[in-house]
Amino acid sequence: MIDYAQARRMMVDCQLRTFDVNDIAVLDAFDDVPREAFVPKGREPFAYIDQTLHIDEAGSETRCMPAPMVLARMIQALKIRPGVAALDIASGYGYAAAVMAHLGAQVTALESVPGLAAEARTRLGTAAQVIEGPLAAGAPKHAPFDAILINGRVEVRPQALLDQLKDDGRLVCVMGPHRNAKVMVFVRAGDAFGARPLFDASLPGLEAFQEEAGFAF
Repeated sequence: MIDYAQARRMMVDCQLRTFDVNDIAVLDAFDDVPREAFVPKGREPFAYIDQTLHIDEAGSETRCMPAPMVLARMIQALKIRPGVAALDIASGYGYAAAVMAHLGAQVTALESVPGLAAEARTRLGTAAQVIEGPLAAGAPKHAPFDAILINGRVEVRPQALLDQLKDDGRLVCVMGPHRNAKVMVFVRAGDAFGARPLFDASLPGLEAFQEEAGFAF
């Protein structure tokens, strides 16, 4: 029988700490939140492997749980502190939302697949508010946000989401074509948005943020 508490500790020590995750609060959150409670049923033994886990129940959509070290670096870049408002895009079963809630954020989890949203409500309980709707539209009724996380790869600038940030708010996502994607952090300053790459990474693409195919002649 797997000792999940020990598996979490190994994940923190061998994956996160060795990948420049050094925020103590983030490390503690990943050590405390049971990742196995947010994976597809029957795949709990794979919860702590150093790989992206796909959520098959998304149907024609694509949903995943980013590899622990990638997600931890992304959440660390959001600089979440207690009391901030956070938006979790393409939340799947809600693991990232649970981690951000553990850090003290008031989390809104947005999911466009009704079945996943219902499952996330069950798994998250009162830790976060789960809403359904188009991913690219964000959650304007709940905006503005201090932090926005996108659980998937985007090819186009998520402007509607950026517009829902507070001044000095941050959005973190994996952006770019599949083989050349990078984790990007956007920071709002008034009506302007600064952006910088953090590290190379790739996740399954989200249909709502894919570049439209051009015409070929």
